[in-house]
Amino acid sequence: MSDYLLIKKVFEAKPVDQTIIVKGWIKSLRQSKKFSFMVVNDGTTQKDLQIIVDGTLSNYEEVCKLTIGSSVEVEGLLVAAQGKQPVEMQAKRVHVYCVNGEDYPLQKKETSLEYLREIAHLRSRTNTFSAVFRLRHVLAQATHEYFTNESYAYLHTPIITASDAEGAGEMFRLSTLNYDKLPRTDKGQIDFKQDYFGRETFLSVSGQLEAETFAVGGLGRVYTFGPTFRSENSNTARHLSEFWMVEPETAFATLEDNAKLATGYVKHLIKKSIELCGDELEFLASRYAPDNLKTLEHVMTSPFEMVTYTNAVAILQEVSKTHKFEFPVSWGMDLQTEHERFLAEQYFKRPTIVTDYPKEIKSFYMKQSEDQKTVRAMDVLVPGVGELIGGSQREENYDKLVHRMEELKMDIKNYWWYLDLRKYGSVPHSGFGLGFERAVMYISGMTNIRDVIPFPRTPKNAEF
Repeated sequence: MSDYLLIKKVFEAKPVDQTIIVKGWIKSLRQSKKFSFMVVNDGTTQKDLQIIVDGTLSNYEEVCKLTIGSSVEVEGLLVAAQGKQPVEMQAKRVHVYCVNGEDYPLQKKETSLEYLREIAHLRSRTNTFSAVFRLRHVLAQATHEYFTNESYAYLHTPIITASDAEGAGEMFRLSTLNYDKLPRTDKGQIDFKQDYFGRETFLSVSGQLEAETFAVGGLGRVYTFGPTFRSENSNTARHLSEFWMVEPETAFATLEDNAKLATGYVKHLIKKSIELCGDELEFLASRYAPDNLKTLEHVMTSPFEMVTYTNAVAILQEVSKTHKFEFPVSWGMDLQTEHERFLAEQYFKRPTIVTDYPKEIKSFYMKQSEDQKTVRAMDVLVPGVGELIGGSQREENYDKLVHRMEELKMDIKNYWWYLDLRKYGSVPHSGFGLGFERAVMYISGMTNIRDVIPFPRTPKNAEF
């Protein structure tokens, strides 16, 4: 492999008057008999490099056959430019790797995001998706940086599980049984004892329960960051069947500690994205969300408001006298996106953390409040989206947790190991979950979650 410079490094170092080699794909090409203007990008930067190819080049006829998306290696002299970019290249040699045919689906014209989802294997060649996925990378690195700096250990929790962390039952079953000849018990039920793991197993909806065991079990501070799965039959712009979750768990932490950690994390993600992906954010804002950068700056510099669910409902009910909501507001309901956005965007006009939700609408593991009506749960709401993070203080009392699981008619024997945490050295602890794609959506300004993950998995769609 010949030595070459990444185009990102070309614009950073600007080695003017030096002969360099670059490699990439052609974004545009203007040709004549005497010379051609070739624009090339290698995926490392939002900036394209313009290359001037003189007609005297030995293989100029081959160059003239190139089309958009063709791949090349170019050696030439880097010189100062007069146009938008500070430098350009004067080609001395062009090596052609592949010439695209007329059926190449990406041309120099605007293409809908819907169409690009159908050719997801090629959409990283577009300006939009190269920007989105560089940003996604930076946000992933920022996640590890933030929790590492806060002394959290990165924990890999199982993808295959026998327990439902959310208790919602929306899980993908995992089995090696022959569907044509399913083994049955004496009662006619499927005999999962003959399955690979000797029991019924699923793809995980969350790594939280396992993360709790390590936080409370001895490490104190851990976080997971991995794929999770939901079989929910939802075709909205905010739901995927396979997505990535960031889930920290903290021993000796109250809900207030949890809220502070979540606030710092959101601010850190925005800070790193602005620092490292300024070009990408500006491009995406110009195409999809004109006010996005202003909103991000506001969130990054604003204190987060805290309000209880009960007070939030009272606010919304009072506002309902003059402001029409699609969904009427009443205590005990799960707040809808319109309510969450109203609180963050119009009432408090800054990020808002709603706490102490009714226990009937929250998961079994959340710490029960003294009023016996609410649990120590929280949702972090941000302007433009609504809920970005959901979390809680976990119930550390063995008897209260068992009673709650019995109320919900859960199969307690499947959670024996989780209950053990409440018997052996139990301490107050808290955690939250952030759907990583939701964060990428929010910071990029993209409006459909299918456009922030390389290969989206949704109902009736597992292409690629």
